[in-house]
Amino acid sequence: MKIEMLLVFGAGLIFSMVLTSILIPVLQKKQLGQNIRDEGPESHQTKAGTPSMGGIAILLATVIAVMVGRNYSNDTFVILAGFLAFGILGFLDDYLKVIKKENEGLKVIPKFAAQFIISAVIAVYMVYVSPHGSQVYIPFYGQSIDFGIFYIPFIIFTMLAMVNAVNLTDGLDGLAAGTTSIVSLFLAYGALVLSATQSKIFFFAIAGACMGFLAFNKNPAKVFMGDTGSLALGGGITVCAIVMKAELLLPIVGIIYVLEALSVCMQVAYFKATGGKKIFRMTPLHHHFELGGMKETKVVSMFWAVTALASIIGIFALK
Repeated sequence: MKIEMLLVFGAGLIFSMVLTSILIPVLQKKQLGQNIRDEGPESHQTKAGTPSMGGIAILLATVIAVMVGRNYSNDTFVILAGFLAFGILGFLDDYLKVIKKENEGLKVIPKFAAQFIISAVIAVYMVYVSPHGSQVYIPFYGQSIDFGIFYIPFIIFTMLAMVNAVNLTDGLDGLAAGTTSIVSLFLAYGALVLSATQSKIFFFAIAGACMGFLAFNKNPAKVFMGDTGSLALGGGITVCAIVMKAELLLPIVGIIYVLEALSVCMQVAYFKATGGKKIFRMTPLHHHFELGGMKETKVVSMFWAVTALASIIGIFALK
């Protein structure tokens, strides 16, 4: 089994590197570059035109790596369905922004509605079709609790929150790819402890694909993953956690995702409540540190370190 997981990880890594290296010149030739928001940090304006939609390579590499694992069940297909559904939604958003040059991409309501539908389908499947039921593993407690009628809304909320939190994290070179690599490797260990084979395979595949992509996405980035990658990654790791019944591990090991999303929510709420005052210099949180004078590479390294520390805490949460 150890060799099989190394093969899955290696396949994700190699295919991601190969596919990304092929994709970059294609995106450059078609001039499918990133649009940089005027309200973002001024230093980011130099990133304008960097090829986007690189998440296509992550999607393909992950799927290939899962196939290399050659261990399929209904769990495999529900994880793939969630991963690809969010990836396709992200692709549509990128298509409008990058190809059609519509800066807003998908409108907020249709985008949220699509996310809600995907999340609701997965939640209903878990309760009424999957044998896993509505049990949820409680970190540090070492036991599972039945959420009963609250499970479906809990899953929908978890899906929506994590998918968008990962999307918000994708704002600095290598931040989302590196953070997700660390999170996925830890959750692969968690899946091993909880005997969740399909989630384990998928986490190794995602970790490998993210690390392969990181070779081109680290500062200075040659390519960005776009919503194609960030929504797919958020959906993939969340569905994996749901299948292994470890939904509550996500906010522990994915603390960076949580902090990024919370910073945006707090900023908006405080801004409206005080008539224009701010808590942070800019959100998501990584921009707050950038505008405070910290180099982009240092912010990314700090966030990776926090993720690694949170993952160590997560190991104790499995006891």
